[in-house]
Amino acid sequence: MLTALRLRNFRCYTTLNWQIPAEGALLLGDNAQGKTTLLEAICFALTLHSPRASKLERLATHGSADFGLSLSSDADTRKLVWQQRKLTLHVDGAPRHDYADYLAQAPPVVWLGNTDIALVTGGAEERRQYLDFVGSQWHPAYRTALREYRKALKSRNLLLRHPRRSAAALRSYAGILSRHGEVLISLRRQLLALLHPHILRYHRDIAGGGEDISLAYRPSAEAPLMEAYDSCAAADERAGFTTVGPHRDDIELMVAGAAASDYASEGQQRTLATALVLAQAGLLQVETGHAPILLIDDIFGELDPARRKALLSLLPEDSQVFITTTHLDWLGDAPAPLPVIALSRQGMKAL
Repeated sequence: MLTALRLRNFRCYTTLNWQIPAEGALLLGDNAQGKTTLLEAICFALTLHSPRASKLERLATHGSADFGLSLSSDADTRKLVWQQRKLTLHVDGAPRHDYADYLAQAPPVVWLGNTDIALVTGGAEERRQYLDFVGSQWHPAYRTALREYRKALKSRNLLLRHPRRSAAALRSYAGILSRHGEVLISLRRQLLALLHPHILRYHRDIAGGGEDISLAYRPSAEAPLMEAYDSCAAADERAGFTTVGPHRDDIELMVAGAAASDYASEGQQRTLATALVLAQAGLLQVETGHAPILLIDDIFGELDPARRKALLSLLPEDSQVFITTTHLDWLGDAPAPLPVIALSRQGMKAL
């Protein structure tokens, strides 16, 4: 259970000291009041991943070159500092020089946002990020393979754009990509198989029926990776980047035998996207033995009453839940499911 969050120069907060309610919180406020930033800070402290920024410097308050945050729970206190373009990590005051060591004991996290429909309607990158986010929390080997693959990919792509590139060096990097990429593909297939029954269950419960849905992993290369890199070597040099591999793979999503992105209604697409995200919670709870922290960013106003009610009933009972919203109209006459905290330019206030 998370107990306290402290921020310094993080996004819109120059300073913050928040004693977190045991159940979580329903964060109420107008846009640009820092609601989503609180969820982002929790997510980053527990996963070293931001759902809104690809570069760490963007997490710092405008005009600041560094930031810091501390997240306490009933298990430990995690402190992160970004300074001089370097991230330092501590757990209970002890330095953690390895990301895997820092993440090893962190509780799992699930993020639900109003842009989740892009998992269905967006490009392949959205679905790869989905797998990588849950996979990195699911299995240490996934984190290692993904990290090493990305490092080798960046180096090979830089070399492909160099005018005096070496064919031998390119093939050497291809070997590294092949080694870690085969592991990554194997783990992604295992992960998708584990997620599948959870996705089907949540989809059925939210939709209130038995729409036929299916999922399949679609690699960018059917041949063994090393063979694929060899056969695409000339094309890679012309393009200036690596054209095949796990960084180009996709998940095929089907509803009633047709591509969900092209033929499903918006309601069907939102239902499938929500089921995909909730499946992470179900899987991570089973695989890690810990109820995930649920971070729900402004989605209840987007759902019809039936789906809203279904979603609330499906949230894991043991999870600490954080919900952002700009209004409480969607509650109707029902009581708030969590302590309500109003955010404004004047600060935070429990209602």
